[in-house]
Amino acid sequence: MSTSTVRKTTTSSATATPPAPVTRGRVIFVGIGPGDPDLLTLGAIAALAEANAVILDSDDMRELLEHPAIAVDSDAEVTTLGLTEAGKPLTPSARAKIVLKHAEDGARVVRLVAGDPFLDNGVADEAAACVRGGIDFEVVPGVSSLTAVPEYAGIALNHAGGVHFASMTEGRFSKTATAHWGQATSLVVSTRAGMVADMVEAALVAGRPADDLAMVTFHGGSTEQNSVTTTLHDLAAAVKSAKADGAELVHVILGAAVDQRGELSWYETKPLFGWRVLVPRTKDQAAPMTNRLRSYGAHSEEVPTISVEPPRSPLQMDKAIRGLVEGRYEWVAFTSVNAVRAVREKFEEYGLDARGFSGLKVAAVGDSTAAALQAWGIAPDLVPQGEQSAAGLAAEWPPYDEVLDPINRVFLPRADIATETLAAGLVELGWEVEDVTAYRTVRAAPPPAPVREAIKSGKFDAVVFTSSSTVRNLVGIAGKPHSSTVIAVIGPATAKTCEEHGLRVDVMAAKPSVIALADALASFAAERRDALVAAGEPVTKPSQRRGGTRRRS
Repeated sequence: MSTSTVRKTTTSSATATPPAPVTRGRVIFVGIGPGDPDLLTLGAIAALAEANAVILDSDDMRELLEHPAIAVDSDAEVTTLGLTEAGKPLTPSARAKIVLKHAEDGARVVRLVAGDPFLDNGVADEAAACVRGGIDFEVVPGVSSLTAVPEYAGIALNHAGGVHFASMTEGRFSKTATAHWGQATSLVVSTRAGMVADMVEAALVAGRPADDLAMVTFHGGSTEQNSVTTTLHDLAAAVKSAKADGAELVHVILGAAVDQRGELSWYETKPLFGWRVLVPRTKDQAAPMTNRLRSYGAHSEEVPTISVEPPRSPLQMDKAIRGLVEGRYEWVAFTSVNAVRAVREKFEEYGLDARGFSGLKVAAVGDSTAAALQAWGIAPDLVPQGEQSAAGLAAEWPPYDEVLDPINRVFLPRADIATETLAAGLVELGWEVEDVTAYRTVRAAPPPAPVREAIKSGKFDAVVFTSSSTVRNLVGIAGKPHSSTVIAVIGPATAKTCEEHGLRVDVMAAKPSVIALADALASFAAERRDALVAAGEPVTKPSQRRGGTRRRS
């Protein structure tokens, strides 16, 4: 009896399904480099895409997450560590508690760290706390700010006399740690602005001369980078006069390497470096423009002037989408990224995907619209090779041929305020156009008062207009840009609208694309800089030169 019972129990236990293992939390310390998002590694981008939570050192890092190469899940929680009540950085143990809390319940946490995690920042204690808390961790190395920031500042680090590097962000400048500072020909120190005075004292004690060449770089690797050259004796005063936040990371270079600063400065001499550029457009379409402007050194501020909303009645779009799937059309013509988005949203609403375009010919008005189609899995059959506009698309559209074209209808999803240029051109070519309102464009809410004041008072160096509607709407919600502000436009129609509003156009893109517009503004700035240098005048930004009359009443 007992044997039978034991055998039965053993058999039952052997066939039972084992419980699923509990998912363990994981923390990934990701180095983001000195500030330029283009320095992110592929490993960093992949880690962010898989994160359940993202922890930042400061809110300044949030701008990094808007880079087009980065995709963070919409459900992922983004948290900033911040500072203590006294305005000082959190201790490693305090940071570790926040990290561990987010890693509970099996979450995958990405901890973004400036520079390289283990070289530039004291996150080793955080990592050790993860181990003690039963949480696995890994490190995605980043470009170290100790080497990158000096290079961004135009400092060569291959000096024959040797270079000593030190990352000291916790405020401890012991004699043991700084003993070698006096021997190196050049010294690079990453520290905080509030600790520079102590750093200077440590360097003097270590044997560096008071008249040693010194340079301090603020906001290294960003479009707000600023480098000040001085001496070791005057370094603390220079930092104090810059009114930098005490917790702000700064990079100090001492010694012979500073000599080459004038010859090798490349980043702070970019054509648009330090320019504050206003980008008035639909916010989610600003990324290509702002990224290109940043590559020239500009700091862009996006002000949404247009809000995209569904049509008042969905019936027309519903009918058109059904007709598209049922083979009613020969062509579909997309004249904007918003049109692509509107049709795609309708497709997804019906449970359809890009395969619904099988057998259809697809046209895109320009490269940006074509890219939006390609992201959806659709390769456009026609993109204008010349002028990328409604008129340019109509000029390259093939005429209707009764033999070659079994259907003569074209589906044209567009904005409610779009012009009739393309539709009229297609009708002349023999096509029957079904012109459907896919979305409405309405004026956005006014920007915050400080932005409106900056626009009117000339604190922006340039404004880039990408359509006539952005001109009308910006003037409507924020007023006219100041006379000192450089006006750049995407094409003749936008230029005409500017003139109608009393704005003189300074720059026009070579072709109607946001990339060409950014390139044109950079060329204008470079020519302006060269002219100032040739005239023996200091190179200033437009916001620093308020003379002249630009606007017409």
